Amino acid sequence: MTQTVLLTLGRLPKALEIARALQRAGARVLIAEPFARHLSAVSRAVERSFVVTAPVVDRARYLAELRELVQREGVDLVVPVSEEILHVADLHGTLPASCRLYSMSAAAVRTVHHKGQFVEICRAAGIDAPETYAADDPAAAALAARSDYVIKPVAACSGRGVLFFDRGQPLPARGTAASTTGGLEQPAIVQQRVQGALVSSFSVARRGAVQSTVLYRGAVMQGTVAVCFERIEIPPAVEHWISRFVAHTDFDGFISFDLIIDAEGRAQGIECNPRATSGIHFVDPRYLASVLLAPEQTAVAALRPERLMQQFFPCLTETQKSMFTSRFAHNFRCLREAREVTWDARDPWPFIGMPYTAWNIIALAARQRMTFGEVAMLDFATVAAARSPDVQ
Repeated sequence: MTQTVLLTLGRLPKALEIARALQRAGARVLIAEPFARHLSAVSRAVERSFVVTAPVVDRARYLAELRELVQREGVDLVVPVSEEILHVADLHGTLPASCRLYSMSAAAVRTVHHKGQFVEICRAAGIDAPETYAADDPAAAALAARSDYVIKPVAACSGRGVLFFDRGQPLPARGTAASTTGGLEQPAIVQQRVQGALVSSFSVARRGAVQSTVLYRGAVMQGTVAVCFERIEIPPAVEHWISRFVAHTDFDGFISFDLIIDAEGRAQGIECNPRATSGIHFVDPRYLASVLLAPEQTAVAALRPERLMQQFFPCLTETQKSMFTSRFAHNFRCLREAREVTWDARDPWPFIGMPYTAWNIIALAARQRMTFGEVAMLDFATVAAARSPDVQ
């Protein structure tokens, strides 16, 4: 029987990845989006896209509209795609018994996403994480005096509001860490800045066990967000770290981490994203569809053959910006060799139409003087920006 699946975001390439995988497995794919036009809306994989209220405008209305869509369209499965999971997880217990929500409970999602509580979980699970304190803890000032450090809002996403400091620099005034998200004060943590190789992971977990993991690193960066990424082999230390975290939290669903591998080969977790990240583009679409549509069946994990992926337009921008720097040759090689994540000859319009469908995000990034990645999810921010973005 055909399953109807509602994705709660359509603007990002990973939404398109999921939609195509589901549609080719025989599912009927719908999308709920605050943006009237977006990347996935023009895809042949999507039957229909519905405009919903942005959570920063009216969160209760947003959730009510999702529930109404589930009822009216006979939705069997709701799949959060990105940061909106911090809101969508609240649908647990409010959907028809026939509809599954591919998400942990709201409390579980927010706990692992919280930058401070994440470190506490790592300590309890017996895995490593950098020394971390609440920004108003006197120990934070002592850490800043003896070590390079990072300040992060506890609910930061996509690098928003993250600031880096050298050892001995005094802690900034309260609220500074949130300046790139609209100047609002937010609770923040102060974390030791660990030296080593930064890697990112994307895993599928089932009832506390890791079913599959992709490990990758940024090849071309736009701010703190990778726009070209390279799949790498998984060191045993990283595999062990992820397995311990997933088992300790009994996690079920998509879960992603940013980790530092230090000079001794030790893995340290710096944050958790309880959702899909760019690593999903390396996953074989048939395996991805089976994970979502038939979670009780044991599917053999499979990856695409490509090891280098890119989001072409932001990668092109970063390559052009680096033209007269030492990074140009590397960036140009990535631009030339990497597989574009949205291009598919059977479904060409998402890539061809991207300058039009992404124009609202591009314009907002220009107005706010922020990167595409920083503004792409402002209307789903858990702390509202001072001025809500134009979501239509």
